[in-house]
Amino acid sequence: MARIAGVDIPRDKCVGISLTYIYGIGRPTAQQILKDAGVDPQKRVKDLTEDEFTNIRKEVAKHTTEGDLRREVAMNIKRLMEVGCYRGIRHRKGLPCRGQNTRCNARTCKGPSKTVANKKK
Repeated sequence: MARIAGVDIPRDKCVGISLTYIYGIGRPTAQQILKDAGVDPQKRVKDLTEDEFTNIRKEVAKHTTEGDLRREVAMNIKRLMEVGCYRGIRHRKGLPCRGQNTRCNARTCKGPSKTVANKKK
């Protein structure tokens, strides 16, 4: 395993796919990083040279990733909850905050269903 930004990326996959294992880097960002670093996206991680690794690490360092990004997202959600806006209240209650229907779906947010006694009539 190769380490970039504190994350072990898989050695047997293409570099473009392996970079997506870093939190905050998706496919488009990975492609841009490799283009700026001058590395072929189809190349396998195990075939990279030290110079290419160094270039990739420099490009990844320019982006907000991993712990910093997680902290930033958590602080944004905390700020919404403290302000008491609609989205903050939905976060606090554990409900969807982007307008999804909650009558029959939203089980991911709401958690496992709770049985209500005497509901059937």
